[in-house]
This record gives sequence, structure tokens and C-alpha cells, in this order.
Amino acid sequence: MQASSSAADGHLYEQVMAEMAALIEAGTLRQGDRLPSVRRLSRQRGVSVATVVQAYLGLEDRGLVEARPQSGHYVRARRAPLPPEPRLPRPTTTACKVSVRSVAARVYSASRDPSIVPFGAASPSPELLPTDKLNRILAAIARSAGGAGVAYDPPPGLPALRRQIARRSVDWGCALGPDDIVTTIGAMEALHLCLKAVARRGDTIAIESPTYFGLLQLIESLGIRAVEIPSHPRAGMDLDVLEEALGRHAIKAVLAVPNFSNPLGALMPDEAKERLVAMLARREIPLIEDDIHGDLHFGDVRPRVAKSFDRHGLVMLCSSFSKTLAPGYRVGWVAPGRFRDTVEQLKFAQTVASPTLTQMAVAELLDEGGYDHHLRALRRRLAAQVARVSEAVAEHFPAGTRVARPSGGFVLWVEMPTGVSALDLHDRALDRGISVAPGPLFSAKHRFLHCVRLNCGFPWSDLLDHGVRTLGRLAGEMVGS
Repeated sequence: MQASSSAADGHLYEQVMAEMAALIEAGTLRQGDRLPSVRRLSRQRGVSVATVVQAYLGLEDRGLVEARPQSGHYVRARRAPLPPEPRLPRPTTTACKVSVRSVAARVYSASRDPSIVPFGAASPSPELLPTDKLNRILAAIARSAGGAGVAYDPPPGLPALRRQIARRSVDWGCALGPDDIVTTIGAMEALHLCLKAVARRGDTIAIESPTYFGLLQLIESLGIRAVEIPSHPRAGMDLDVLEEALGRHAIKAVLAVPNFSNPLGALMPDEAKERLVAMLARREIPLIEDDIHGDLHFGDVRPRVAKSFDRHGLVMLCSSFSKTLAPGYRVGWVAPGRFRDTVEQLKFAQTVASPTLTQMAVAELLDEGGYDHHLRALRRRLAAQVARVSEAVAEHFPAGTRVARPSGGFVLWVEMPTGVSALDLHDRALDRGISVAPGPLFSAKHRFLHCVRLNCGFPWSDLLDHGVRTLGRLAGEMVGS
């Protein structure tokens, strides 16, 4: 008898997927073997056709099988082993001004062109997001909200949204209340407000290296100096080097991404997060924590935030729904700890209020449930896409290439041989309709000359395959020149 309920199907597809994956891993099903048809496996397992379809999609996402039009599903060929991981950057603890504006503008410009292969800007594909559902919710709210939908929503922001965020904080190891949270126009405004609350023009802060170039642009716009702290590809910021830097410089704040940093995808262990928070607390130095990728973990458990170890209100936790729900809705938030009043005042002075309707739509979606189910599917797809791009880089890039092993998020850091200039590769690739983010963008000192970051937020396709092949060929030509 077939299972009929959607809830049952939701559990059964994972069982079917695990069974088929085990057959592939054991060699029972080998490269090129055809899997049973959807209807046949449905009859054999006593499950619905929809369950088998979902299981086969999951196997595709994991790179174990491939669908051939008008033919069925087949076991994929095994790819070559991944190259070594990128090397840890050498420490450089002198403070410097930041300037990455010009190259960053070119990366952003390319992201607006739909004909460009989108490896540059880090954004998820709209087809992975609950776009239709969110738009239906937004339309319904716009019809029924009346004046509330067009009225200002001054700080701290929409109570319904702050309640939903506070409820979710338990999963991060925190116990935030709605009054601990201020809503913002995306995570970037949250980070901007935090920096303005604790640092002034000419001050020095510590940042990860490499770090997201959007953060560097923000620091540059505020006239703040940066000390780069090397980050390990797996474990994140080197806390021994940070401790040394704290003794040498008058550091006003530390800006870090402990959970799935951009561009490395590194995950700082919990004991290191606790050490980081305690190290800064002893010196009364704020930690600005960017957790925008925290919900996009590839493992079974959502990692804790550094904020969960905060006992003194010095950790300012920032995030948004831009990477998981709707980048264009610009719904972000911050839990600024002891700096809450200052952040609220700065928020009002800077933008008065956040857009009301999009906050209402996100709050409604969180309240009605389904967000966690969406996250499970999204994480599975993103993990598979990162793995697929990693495999393609291993296959097509020149010998000597190194590839990070992100454990969450959807970006991939690639270190190429010394003969390859990332900036030259960016220019040559753009001439061929391919955008990448060159490594010097991710450093205040324009380091990482031979590295690029690749966006893995789009489902694998012939276009992306062609893009990686072309990048590998161009890099190879530079090595040989």
C-alpha cells in the first residue's frame, strides 16, 4: 500500500535516497548503471511516485546520479579526488587603510547582466527560494494591511518579526527576547550601525583575512583602518595572532564571521568561539558577529553563534534573510547587546525605518511554519552545488590548484598556481561572459593575488560546466605563458 500523506512522503524520500545511495557506495550499482524507473521503484518500495522523484532529485543534488532526457537516471562517473586545501595566509598585523571599491564595482556590475555566467557575486538562485509563496503572502498582506502596510515602522522594528527571530534564537544557543532585537535593511545596514556605534574615523578594527569585500567596502566608507588576522580554511580566524594584535594595537572592535565565513566557508569550533568572546571581554572590546550564513550548514546541527557565550553584552549579532529567503526584500536584524540604544538612535538617524511590508511578509512566513523544511531542502541543494563546482575545478583547473572545503554557505575559495593572476583571470573571463570575484578584493592589503571566489548558489547546468571549463583553460594558459 502506498503512503499517501505528504508528511509520510517527506520522511520516506530520505529513506529511499539513503537506500539507493548505499547501493551506489557499495558498488552494487556502478558507474553508468541505470536506476529503476520512477514507477518501478514506486511499486517496489510501496511509496508514491512523488517520493521517488524527490529521492532521485536528492541523489542528483549529491552528485551520485544524473538524469538523461527520455532515458532515466544513471549512476554518475566518479570524479578525480579534490586538490589540497588553500594555505593559511602569513600573519601581517600592521593596520592599513582600505580600498577595494573599483574592482568590487565591476563584480557587482557583472551580476546585473543575465547573460554573464554568475560565479562573481554571492547570491542564491531565485529558483532555490520560496519566491512564489513569499510573493503570495506579500500580496495578501498588501491587500489587507491598510495603513499599517504603508506607515513608518520606526526602530526597533516590527514586533511580529522580532518575536519570530527571538523564537529561533534558541536554535543558535541563545535566549534572545524581542526587545533585544532591532530590525534593519539587510545585514549590511546592521553591520554598518554596529561599526558606527563602536568605532570612529581613523580607529582600528580587526578583521578576518580573507574577508568579504562588502565588509571591506563598508570599512572603507567609514574611514576605519583594518588589521588583517589570518583565517584557517576550516577553523576560521587565528586567535593566537589576534591576541598578539590586541597587544600591539588600540583595536576598537573585532568583526568576524565565525559560522561559514565568506569566502572560505570556515566554521570556528565552539571552544574557539568561547575563547574569542572571553578574550575580548577581558579587554572590553566589542565583537561584531556576522551570522548571515549560519542557517546554511551542511551538517546535521545548526552551529552555535559566538553570541551564545556572551555574558557582558559585548557581542553584536547581525544577520538577515537575504541568503535564505529573499535578497531583494532586504530584511535584516541585529541583537546589539549593551549598545542597543545607540544602534536604535543611529538606525533612526540613518534610515528612519525599515520597509514595513517585507518585514510583515517574512514574519508571516516564519509564523505559519515551513521555513525549516525549506532550509533543509536549500541546504541539501547548496551542499551538492558546492561539491559539484569543487569537482569541476579539480578536473579542469591546472595542477597546483587548491580548493577550500566549506561546511556551509555557497561560496568556494580557489587558490591557483603562482603563475595565475586572479585580476587577469577576472578580466579575461569577463571578456568571455564569465564573472568571478578575484582574490585581492578580499584583503585590505590586496593579498591573495592567485585566488578567486566562485559563487555556487545556482543549480549545476551546462552553462556553469562551460564556465568552469573555460576558467580552467584560461588559468592553464597563464601557467604555461
